[in-house]
Amino acid sequence: MPAQLPDNAPDALTLAARPAIRHDWSLEEIEALFALPFNDLLFRAQQVHRAHFDPNAVQVSTLLSIKTGACPEDCKYCPQSGHYNTGLGKEKLLEIEKVVEQARAAKEAGASRFCMGAAWKSPRERDLQVVLEMVGRVKSLGLETCMTLGMVDTDQARRLSEAGLDYYNHNLDTSPDYYGEIITTRSYADRLDTLANVREAGMKVCSGGILGMGEAPRDRAALLQQLVRLEPHPESVPINMLVKVPGTPLEDVEDLDPLTFIRAIAVARILMPKSHVRLSAGREQMSESTQAMAFLAGANSIFYGDTLLTTGNPQVERDRALFDKLGLHPERRETCADDGQAEAALEEAIQRQRGGELFYDAAQA
Repeated sequence: MPAQLPDNAPDALTLAARPAIRHDWSLEEIEALFALPFNDLLFRAQQVHRAHFDPNAVQVSTLLSIKTGACPEDCKYCPQSGHYNTGLGKEKLLEIEKVVEQARAAKEAGASRFCMGAAWKSPRERDLQVVLEMVGRVKSLGLETCMTLGMVDTDQARRLSEAGLDYYNHNLDTSPDYYGEIITTRSYADRLDTLANVREAGMKVCSGGILGMGEAPRDRAALLQQLVRLEPHPESVPINMLVKVPGTPLEDVEDLDPLTFIRAIAVARILMPKSHVRLSAGREQMSESTQAMAFLAGANSIFYGDTLLTTGNPQVERDRALFDKLGLHPERRETCADDGQAEAALEEAIQRQRGGELFYDAAQA
């Protein structure tokens, strides 16, 4: 039976069609959207999507890991956690000049935004000093900047903003009720505090979650409710499909039905009409048909390239071929990399410069 809205609540279809941005969606209203007939849900999501975006434009980004592995967090999905033996080696923080070289090469190849990620619970002062200079130097090239560094307090967020950081990524991962089943080393309130600090500092927010970690349907609705409550909504909302990495506690969790995943994309689009909904981790395991349906449901952002931090991502040529089949094109307004040349240049530089002299150890106390 479809979920029922409260007697005094407007019909879910009416709510979905309203142009106003809402932050007060109830859990019952969101569950009612999830329960709509599939065709009705995608139709409504398409209406909302077309009211705010070019339906055939996709934001394309690249992401460089500037420090990998040895993270003290115990996130059960993550191969970078120091708590699990996943075969992922500990890497050091890339030195500033090498990051700038790679950013410059990316820009010359057509990139307009450069994204950097580090496996930390929170950046330490000496590491933050390096990161701040990275941001400033990359920003000086005329590139848009984005980072994910773990938790940041008000002072760290302010300093990152002053250095020129445009976007900060910090996912909520799952619902408040299920969160303790996935992570114990950082609270849900910690994550919300970081997002508040980022917003207060004037940066744009990238925040979403991971589906397929054994959560209940209500947890997926509750995750989206938490994102909707953020004012303003996150500019970017990555919806990740769990990548089951051997050695992590979730390596044997039951697969999520692809149609359930598509429903979440569609509901996210309806709830956050002006946000970019990013089809993020897990794309390599998705068929072309599933990805096409995700775009139809309102996804309009992807990470482009061979790797996504440490997990696989569809190769550039496969993405370009899929775009051609679907008649999609990169969105120029806020793209990190508009074509395969930028990703290829960046990947080549990483492989060429990964010698030990190019790094310093950011994983040691």
